[in-house]
Amino acid sequence: MGESIINGAWVLPALLALVGLVVGAYGTLIGVGGALVLVPLLLLLYPHATPQAITAISLVIVLVNSVGGTIAYARQKRVDYRNGLIFAFGTVPGVLLGIWTLQYVSRNLFALIFGIVMIAISAFLIIRAEPANTAKSVNGHYSCNRPLGFTLSMVAGYLAGLLGIGGGIIHVPVMVYIMCFPTHVATATSHFILIFTGATGTLTHLGQGTFGSDWSVIIWLALGVVLGSQIGARLSKRVHGNVLIRLLAVALAITGLRLVLG
Repeated sequence: MGESIINGAWVLPALLALVGLVVGAYGTLIGVGGALVLVPLLLLLYPHATPQAITAISLVIVLVNSVGGTIAYARQKRVDYRNGLIFAFGTVPGVLLGIWTLQYVSRNLFALIFGIVMIAISAFLIIRAEPANTAKSVNGHYSCNRPLGFTLSMVAGYLAGLLGIGGGIIHVPVMVYIMCFPTHVATATSHFILIFTGATGTLTHLGQGTFGSDWSVIIWLALGVVLGSQIGARLSKRVHGNVLIRLLAVALAITGLRLVLG
C-alpha cells in the first residue's frame, strides 16, 4: 500500500462504508452533501489527521454524493439548472480562497470554527419559519435575485474550501428563505451546485498533492455514499419541506455543540 492521506488510526472498511451510507442518505435528504455529518466523524475516527486531509476527503465524498443525488433528483425533475449554474460559478473562487486559507488554520481552530458556523446556521433555521411566499416558476426555473445568489454562493464556496462542508448548508437556507424556492427544489438544486464545489475542491487538493497514493479510506466511504444518496433522494419525496429544514437544524446543532465543547 502507498502512503495514505490519513495516518494513524486504522478503521474497519465496513465501518467506513456504513459511515458513507449514512452520510449519503442524510446529506442527499437535506441537500447538503453530507459533509456536516462526515467531517465531525472523520475528526473523531482520525484524531491526528490534519485539516487539509479532512477537508480533502470530505470534498471528494461531497462530489460523489452530489453526482449520485443529482442523478436521482434529475429523474424527479426537481433541479433548477439555470439558477443552479449561476450559483455554482459563484462557489468556485470561494472554494479556492477557502483552501488557500486552510494552510493557516490549526486542527483545534478548524474544529472550533466549524462548530460555531454549524450552531449559527442551526439557530437561524430554528428561529425562521417556512416562508409564506414562493418564487414563480417558468419552465422549471424560478425568478430570484441572481446577483445576490451569486455573491452568497461565493461565501458558501469559501466555507466549503475552508471546512470541507460542500456549501449546501448555506445554499439551502439561502434558496428557501431569501430566494423563496420550494424546499424540495432547493435541496435538489443545492445538490447540483455541490458537483461544481466538490470538483473544484478535489482538483485543487490534487494539484497541491494533499492526497497520498492510498485512497482506500475514500473508496470505502464512496461506496457507501453512492448507495446512500439514492436512498436519501427516494426518502425526500415522502418528507415534508418543514421536516427537512428541522432535520437540517438538528444536525447542525448537534454537530456544532460536539465540536465546540470538544
